[in-house]
Amino acid sequence: MTECAGGHCVTCADEAVAVRVVRLVDGGLADVDAGDGRVERVSVALVDAAVGDTVLVHAKEAIGVMT
Repeated sequence: MTECAGGHCVTCADEAVAVRVVRLVDGGLADVDAGDGRVERVSVALVDAAVGDTVLVHAKEAIGVMT
């Protein structure tokens, strides 16, 4: 998992972004493809997400699964 460039994470912007779940981990967390080969860890505790799903993330929290 890479660190956020310049102290800014794609999933921490002021708007929600769509990312793809690449791995579920313990504690209601998941690694997601944040683009440009970057992987970030986010919470999926509020949604029913699976590997391969695209989730909408705001402030490192998945808030919905996109269909």
